[in-house]
Amino acid sequence: MKISNAIAAVVTGGASGLGEATARGLAATGAKVAIFDMNAPVGEAVAKEIGGIFCKVDVTSDDEVHAAFAKARTAHGQERILVNCAGIANGIKTASRNKTDGSTSRFPMKDFERVVQINLLGTFRCIAAAAQGMLELDALDDGERGVIICTASVAAQDGQMGQAAYAASKAGVLGMTLPIARDLMAEGVRINTILPGLFLTPMMRGLPENVQVALGSSVPFPKRLGAPEEYAALAMHMISNAYLNGEAVRLDGAIRLQPR
Repeated sequence: MKISNAIAAVVTGGASGLGEATARGLAATGAKVAIFDMNAPVGEAVAKEIGGIFCKVDVTSDDEVHAAFAKARTAHGQERILVNCAGIANGIKTASRNKTDGSTSRFPMKDFERVVQINLLGTFRCIAAAAQGMLELDALDDGERGVIICTASVAAQDGQMGQAAYAASKAGVLGMTLPIARDLMAEGVRINTILPGLFLTPMMRGLPENVQVALGSSVPFPKRLGAPEEYAALAMHMISNAYLNGEAVRLDGAIRLQPR
């Protein structure tokens, strides 16, 4: 799909990190971008800079997601591009033993459910809303009606200790990619998923510098953290390459995560 002034795009989690880089990249290429995020002050500022629109939305809420899509479509028209970057990380061990008294503490279900609600169900909720609108569009010359990009993680395939919830949620995103591509194949809507490795996102920037350096050095090559712009470049290639469908691509410098 050619990205141009005629194309409307929605980027969830677009106020920062991978989503912000993608929103900026799409806007620079000519797309009309709507940023979905919880952080209104930052999201409004980014949207203003790129000539887009900001929609405050919690992806766990049906009402807020539908209201955000309605707002974006009123401003830009029906989107042909959806990039899902909204998500959270959560590190809690499934179970651990207290060395003092031998007691066992277990993973709080509310925390597990929250991660899955945002990362997996929130992603699917936005896919369903976007796809429903895309199906009403006329097909372009190549038969396409829309393109959806999802964000999983290398943790979907080699999650570390404490990542049970995060890995499960991202494995769900990975696992639903091909079935959704098959569900939408007759309608001209493609979907692909990116599995990022260690990227220099706001969460990573919050770590001490020596930890950032150590994590970057653990990447086989290039020995550094990934740049959000590199994620954006792959997302935009997936959008423009009509033969990429139902695919999942690791973007990780060849890293394979160790148990801890």
